[in-house]
Amino acid sequence: MTTMTEASVREFKMPDVGEGLTEAEILKWYVQPGDTVTDGQVVCEVETAKAAVELPIPYDGVVRDLHFPEGTTVDVGTAIIAVDVGGGSAAPAAEQPAAEQPAAAAPAEEPQAAGSGRQPVLVGYGVATSSTRRRPRKGPQVPVQQASTAIQTELNGHAPAAPAVPPAAPAVPPAAAPAAQAGTERPLAKPPVRKLAKDLGVDLTTVVPTGPDGIITREDVHAAVAAAPAATEPQVAPAPAAVQAPVSHDTARETRIPVKGVRKATAAAMVGSAFTAPHVTEFVTVDVTRTMKLVEELKADKEFAGLRVNPLLLIAKALLVAIKRNPDVNASWDEAAQEIVVKHYVNLGIAAATPRGLIVPNIKDAHAQTLPQLAESLGELVATARDGKTSPAAMQGGTVTITNVGVFGVDTGTPILNPGESAILAVGAIKPQPWVHKGKVKPRQVTTLALSFDHRLVDGELGSKVLADVAAVLEQPKRLITWA
Repeated sequence: MTTMTEASVREFKMPDVGEGLTEAEILKWYVQPGDTVTDGQVVCEVETAKAAVELPIPYDGVVRDLHFPEGTTVDVGTAIIAVDVGGGSAAPAAEQPAAEQPAAAAPAEEPQAAGSGRQPVLVGYGVATSSTRRRPRKGPQVPVQQASTAIQTELNGHAPAAPAVPPAAPAVPPAAAPAAQAGTERPLAKPPVRKLAKDLGVDLTTVVPTGPDGIITREDVHAAVAAAPAATEPQVAPAPAAVQAPVSHDTARETRIPVKGVRKATAAAMVGSAFTAPHVTEFVTVDVTRTMKLVEELKADKEFAGLRVNPLLLIAKALLVAIKRNPDVNASWDEAAQEIVVKHYVNLGIAAATPRGLIVPNIKDAHAQTLPQLAESLGELVATARDGKTSPAAMQGGTVTITNVGVFGVDTGTPILNPGESAILAVGAIKPQPWVHKGKVKPRQVTTLALSFDHRLVDGELGSKVLADVAAVLEQPKRLITWA
């Protein structure tokens, strides 16, 4: 990594592109060192736990360095690209003199003026003007003074002629510093570091910070874990131990795929949903011959020219009609307040299989759309998902979902609720089957529907009514008029 201390070099940090996510993977760089970039130009594509997002650079300049290669997962707030802005933008705030800080620390620090300067925030949400200066650490200052002296000695080859502050007391061992600071204030650490400490059972108030401005790093947490056994176990002469060989895998017979990004988030969400919401699934097999005929008629209608018309369109409309007739099914569970929250709007989710995994974007206020508008929304949703351009906002706030397993030739399934939603409708394959129609056995277009719902919100009667209404509309599409 190139060392940069020039005042004209700006570091662009990984923004929070997913409203609260802590990391993202760099999928592709669109620029290379030496390229000229302009304010708003997309420089890379990253994948969060929710979607793939393109990141624009917030200033003009020349790319000096790419800090991470493609395929690297980077914490939010970490500098990923350095740009020499030259005279094209306002200069950053004055830096600490080079003689007072190690040059190797320059890439990790971004000079900023308090209360000014353009900072990267949520993509598409504008610019926030706020100071990022850390509050000073409380507690004994002796270790900081010693560290400063050590840095100057290393840089200059000798100790300073006189210390800045004469020592007033014996030096405190680094291990004792946290005890003196405990209880004074909340330790400084980034969210990923706090999560690591929680997973390893480490109390951050007992960790010695080595990061800038007293911030606790990952290495500090690991050091605390390594030091804990040494402090509690008796000192015993170590016996020679055989070096454990790394675990080997038969790559010719197995393929290991790292679970990250969308797939990792989906796995965690499904586990959380399955073991939080008590699922109930009901099934109904229905003759949809008339619905299939209506689909063909709508394709020839000039009102639907250029729009995507398929059975899913009428199935979505049938579900919306059923929700209108049974509004209590469109709800969520507020665990903190122990309340059922009934929604007076429907954000209709459509499960989509993509190369990066399963995503569930939703159509906002689908209940208020006409059939042609719903067709247009479905077409845009599918095209965006197929291109991998679905935004995080499009996958938030859903109320009910449809998953079309029939496209894979599957008859039905028991779908798992999308977290925070009350119901999900699975649609099986539509295919000719022998069916009793008007007293005679005839080949008819038949499918099986499965409705899973949260039994805390939806009892058996309500869930049955919703599923029966969807089936009734698909069997007799004229109910779209009489029930709407």
